[in-house]
This record gives sequence, C-alpha cells and structure tokens, in this order.
Amino acid sequence: MAEQRYKAVSAVIADGRTITEVAASWGISRQTLHVWLARYEAGGLEALVDRSHRPVSCPHQMDPDDEVAVLEMRRTHPGWGPVRIVHELARRDIVVSRSGVYRALRRAELIVTGGRRRRDEHWRRWERGRAMELWQMDVVAGVVLVNGTSTKCLTGIDDHSRFCVCARLMPAERTRFVCEGLSDALDQHGVPEQILTDNGKVFTGRFNHPPVEVLFDAICRRNGIEHLLTQPRSPTTTGKIERFHRTLRTEFGTSRQFATFAEAQDALDRWVAFYNTDRPHQAIAMATPAARFAGAAHRERAPEPDRTGPQWVARKVSTVGVVCVSWQQVSVGVHRAGERCDVLVGPDTLQFWVGNELLRTVQRTSTGPVRNKRALGGALTKTRRAH
Repeated sequence: MAEQRYKAVSAVIADGRTITEVAASWGISRQTLHVWLARYEAGGLEALVDRSHRPVSCPHQMDPDDEVAVLEMRRTHPGWGPVRIVHELARRDIVVSRSGVYRALRRAELIVTGGRRRRDEHWRRWERGRAMELWQMDVVAGVVLVNGTSTKCLTGIDDHSRFCVCARLMPAERTRFVCEGLSDALDQHGVPEQILTDNGKVFTGRFNHPPVEVLFDAICRRNGIEHLLTQPRSPTTTGKIERFHRTLRTEFGTSRQFATFAEAQDALDRWVAFYNTDRPHQAIAMATPAARFAGAAHRERAPEPDRTGPQWVARKVSTVGVVCVSWQQVSVGVHRAGERCDVLVGPDTLQFWVGNELLRTVQRTSTGPVRNKRALGGALTKTRRAH
C-alpha cells in the first residue's frame, strides 16, 4: 500500500503530472492525493504507511484512576450495574458517566452483552401512586442454622416505596407464625388499604372445599384491609416482592449459617434497616425506600374489643360449624370451623361474634341444667325411648 501511494506521489513530483490527472488515473479523490503529498514531504516514504484511526486526543475519555475505581467496585459487588456504580462513585466525589462506566466494564469483559431486549425509553414500571396503598407479602426460604435447621422468612414490602415492612424468620411455614408476623407489621407501620399475596394455604382458604376463612383473612377483615390474590401460577403479579427476595439472597446472603435463631433474626433486622434507610434503590430513581415511605398517611390498627366481662364467653367453632354455649347448639357456618367465637350471653339472647363481625343473634331456649325431678324423669323417658 505504501509503494502504491509512493508511485502516485512520484507521478506528481517527478513526472510533473497534475493532481487532477493522477487522482483520476488512480481512482482516488484530489483531497486524498493532497494528503499523501503532505505526508511524504513531512516524513518521506515511512509516512505513507497505514496509520491508526484512533484520535490523537479524547476530551471525554475516563481518567485511568477513575476507571480503576470502577473496576474495583464491580469486582467487589458483582451485582452492581453502571447506574449503581455511578451513584456510589458520586458519593466519593468521583464524577463519571453511565456510558463511560459501561464501556469500561465492556473492555474488562465484566459485562456480557446480548440476550436481553433493550427497554423502550417510554417504558414505565407499574406501581401504586402512594405509600400504604398496597403491600405485597410472601414466604421465602430463609437461612440455615449450624445445627442443620432450615427456616422460612415472611417478607413484605410497600408497593409504592419498596419499603420493607416485614422480614420475619419462622421455624416453619405455619399460619400462627405468618399471622404473628402480619400483626407485628401492622402494629409497627400501620394498616394498609390492600395486601397482595399468592394463594398459599397460610394466606387464604378461598380455594378449599368448602371455602373457609383462615386467620390471615380474618385479620385483614377486622382491620378493613382488602386481601387481593394473584392468579394461579402467575408469580409476576407479585414481581416486586420476588425481586426483593433476589436482593435478600445476594446482599444479605441467605447462604450464611448462624448459631442461633435469635442471632439470625438480629442480623436480618440490621440488614433491613440498611435496606430501608441507606441503600439506594434503582427502581425509585436511586432514592432510599424510607425517603419515599416517609409522610404516608398511616391508619391505626383496629383495637381489639373488650370482651372480658362475665357476660362474655369464648368458644371454638367445631368442625361442623357449631358453637355450644348455655346448653344450646348454634350453627355459625362450617366455613368458620376452628375459629375463636366470642358469645355475649344475655338474659334472653345470645350474640355470636368473630372479631368485629356479628354472626348471629338467637333467642335463649335454656337457662341452665334440669333441676326438678319431673323434668329429669321426662328427659330420662325420652332417652329410653330413643334407645
């Protein structure tokens, strides 16, 4: 290539041919031939060899020290992308661009391209408009203790702010543990308008045969919370809580082992405090969940009714939906089987309550056991006839 360029230059310098004539015969532009002549006059034959197309200077090129900081941060936190790295470097007063960080990671082969469709610039993540409008709750595998005991974790986040309202370790996925975690979250953060869960048996009994109201549903009903359920086999409906589980596994580290259950819960509580108040969240423009959650209108939890007087008695609904009180058997519905039922025993009536809901009011037909002998003899006669 250098020899061919030299022949074109010689045709002008040695043979005295015009620039236009030589350029036409060699099939190049006049400007290109002028460049070859200038390079030959400046450096001779060696100046006619191919040169790199890289610019001599690049004003927006990343500083080498900044690039080292980018790569060290990525290797320390493999899950961080360009957006998070730019945000964290800004905290250290290091200003870099998102595209510059991306190119630096590409050069170091720390980002694998391909396989993902580029998101539309007008795409917007679905979320509720304000805090305390909707909670998403779920149960996920927790940590493992050194003795080999595995745990479960009840998790809950606010849909608008991504604020973690519940992260409670449980020995097993049982209704009592789940409802205790829900009650603690309501006492600590207030009452949301809605709660979204999957169709697990600890959350709902609507798909039982026959349908029953489990304790989780009862707590929601007593506090005026609308309990929403996902479609079967549709985990994307609760996508925010599922994404929180991924953060929990990678950043908290559910693969770690703890000596005791209390030690594991204490470590989880500290991480949740960091997640809510200090960790920037990319889905909410790098704000912290606590900053978005602050200022929300929190409803107080409905107080438990005072039913400690002598006129109140507590019963458990039988498996066939019957409550026995004051020598009477009253049906309150088989779907109430196993629930606690408070009964207000009046002089002439019985009122059956489950939580704040009045189920039935019936007239008392008996005031006590049979006292006189005539009534007792009649009852024995009926018994013998029945046999």
